[in-house]
Amino acid sequence: MPEIIEIDTDHITLGQFLKLANIIDSGGMAKVFLREFDVYVNGELDDRRGRKLKVNDIVEVESVGTFQVGQTTSND
Repeated sequence: MPEIIEIDTDHITLGQFLKLANIIDSGGMAKVFLREFDVYVNGELDDRRGRKLKVNDIVEVESVGTFQVGQTTSND
Protein backbone atom coordinates (compact mmCIF):
# COMPACT_ATOMS: atom_id res chain seq x y z
CA MET A 1 0.00 0.00 0.00
CA PRO A 2 1.54 3.32 -1.05
CA GLU A 3 1.95 6.18 1.39
CA ILE A 4 -0.49 9.00 0.54
CA ILE A 5 1.06 12.45 0.13
CA GLU A 6 -1.70 15.07 0.03
CA ILE A 7 -1.60 18.21 -2.08
CA ASP A 8 -4.05 21.13 -2.07
CA THR A 9 -3.65 22.04 -5.75
CA ASP A 10 -4.55 20.34 -9.05
CA HIS A 11 -0.96 19.23 -9.64
CA ILE A 12 2.56 19.31 -8.22
CA THR A 13 5.94 18.93 -9.89
CA LEU A 14 8.00 15.84 -9.22
CA GLY A 15 10.70 17.99 -7.57
CA GLN A 16 8.16 19.61 -5.23
CA PHE A 17 6.64 16.21 -4.50
CA LEU A 18 10.01 14.73 -3.47
CA LYS A 19 10.45 17.61 -1.01
CA LEU A 20 6.89 17.35 0.32
CA ALA A 21 7.36 13.60 0.88
CA ASN A 22 10.57 14.35 2.86
CA ILE A 23 12.71 12.42 0.40
CA ILE A 24 14.94 15.43 -0.27
CA ASP A 25 15.63 18.47 1.91
CA SER A 26 15.28 21.17 -0.74
CA GLY A 27 13.96 21.61 -4.24
CA GLY A 28 17.50 22.27 -5.44
CA MET A 29 18.43 18.70 -4.60
CA ALA A 30 15.85 17.27 -7.02
CA LYS A 31 18.04 17.39 -10.13
CA VAL A 32 20.90 15.50 -8.47
CA PHE A 33 18.56 13.05 -6.75
CA LEU A 34 16.80 12.20 -10.01
CA ARG A 35 20.16 11.60 -11.68
CA GLU A 36 21.28 9.20 -8.94
CA PHE A 37 18.06 7.31 -8.14
CA ASP A 38 15.45 5.66 -10.36
CA VAL A 39 12.03 7.25 -9.94
CA TYR A 40 8.97 5.79 -11.65
CA VAL A 41 5.75 7.71 -12.21
CA ASN A 42 2.82 5.41 -12.93
CA GLY A 43 5.28 2.64 -13.82
CA GLU A 44 7.41 4.71 -16.21
CA LEU A 45 10.97 5.81 -15.42
CA ASP A 46 11.06 9.61 -15.22
CA ASP A 47 13.90 11.99 -14.34
CA ARG A 48 12.19 15.32 -15.04
CA ARG A 49 11.90 17.37 -11.87
CA GLY A 50 9.26 19.50 -13.62
CA ARG A 51 7.06 16.50 -14.41
CA LYS A 52 3.53 17.40 -13.35
CA LEU A 53 1.89 14.91 -11.02
CA LYS A 54 -1.87 14.75 -10.56
CA VAL A 55 -4.06 13.25 -7.85
CA ASN A 56 -3.87 9.42 -7.84
CA ASP A 57 -0.49 9.30 -9.63
CA ILE A 58 1.85 6.68 -8.17
CA VAL A 59 5.50 7.57 -7.54
CA GLU A 60 7.98 4.75 -6.85
CA VAL A 61 11.38 5.84 -5.55
CA GLU A 62 14.27 3.38 -5.64
CA SER A 63 15.39 2.37 -2.13
CA VAL A 64 12.78 4.65 -0.52
CA GLY A 65 9.23 3.46 -1.21
CA THR A 66 5.98 3.94 -3.08
CA PHE A 67 3.80 7.02 -2.76
CA GLN A 68 0.44 8.15 -4.12
CA VAL A 69 -0.58 11.74 -4.77
CA GLY A 70 -3.70 12.48 -2.73
CA GLN A 71 -6.00 15.49 -2.49
CA THR A 72 -6.35 17.46 0.71
CA THR A 73 -10.00 17.62 1.64
CA SER A 74 -11.41 20.97 2.60
CA ASN A 75 -13.72 21.33 5.60
CA ASP A 76 -15.29 24.63 4.53
